[in-house]
Amino acid sequence: MPKIIIANWKMAPPSLQEAKKLFGETAKIKNLNDTEIVVAAPFIYLELLINLSKKSKIKLAAQDVLWENPPVGGGAYTGEISPNMLKNLGVEYVIIGHSERRQNLKETDEMINKKIIASVKAGLKVILCVGEPKRNSIKQAKNYIKKQLEKDLKGIPNNYKLKTNQLIIAYEPVWAISTNKNAKPDTPENALQMTKFIKNFLKPKTYNLKPKVIYGGSVSSKNIEGFLRHEEIEGALVGGASLTSDFVKIIKIAQKYS
Repeated sequence: MPKIIIANWKMAPPSLQEAKKLFGETAKIKNLNDTEIVVAAPFIYLELLINLSKKSKIKLAAQDVLWENPPVGGGAYTGEISPNMLKNLGVEYVIIGHSERRQNLKETDEMINKKIIASVKAGLKVILCVGEPKRNSIKQAKNYIKKQLEKDLKGIPNNYKLKTNQLIIAYEPVWAISTNKNAKPDTPENALQMTKFIKNFLKPKTYNLKPKVIYGGSVSSKNIEGFLRHEEIEGALVGGASLTSDFVKIIKIAQKYS
């Protein structure tokens, strides 16, 4: 089963030259097989990277988007980026609902739902992040994610026909992300259980969705193989490690399972 590895650069690197160099290191990787590589860069670097990506197999993602697609002439949304802007630039993917935006910027499920709908209508591929902030029990975790998915995907696909591979779910256990205080390591077994739950939940008639489900907790070249060896876990959303030489090692490990 082909894997997809997504680099989330977050608010880094600090300069255009460093972004070009970082992207170039990833672009050097040969023999990707069926492994798909996506770089989610800050908005200000996307145009440069789009031009560079034409010479490689790497695809681009935005880290966020607004829920409005204003007509010609723009809209009164200072500082925001529309789905159509991204699509017209050549961006293929967009991350929506990342835990940092949910926590730090108070992004709600209702906002996320509107962003997904606008992005789907524009023809973007959506990487939806879901995950429980605390782990008390597996039952609690499943209920939390169930509610997130119900709200985030409201009206989809009943009102909007998704194309093949237009939706990716990143299971992001917030309690396991290393940048969070008191973070605890996750296990491949837990990630596999939650992945299966997400897939099974989205299969019934009310959704009839078959998205790729990837892992979005803290990963590095030291632990990624434990997750990717499971066929059901179809890739990873990589944070801090995507800004280091460790990202190349992660991709090479992913190649073994693609």
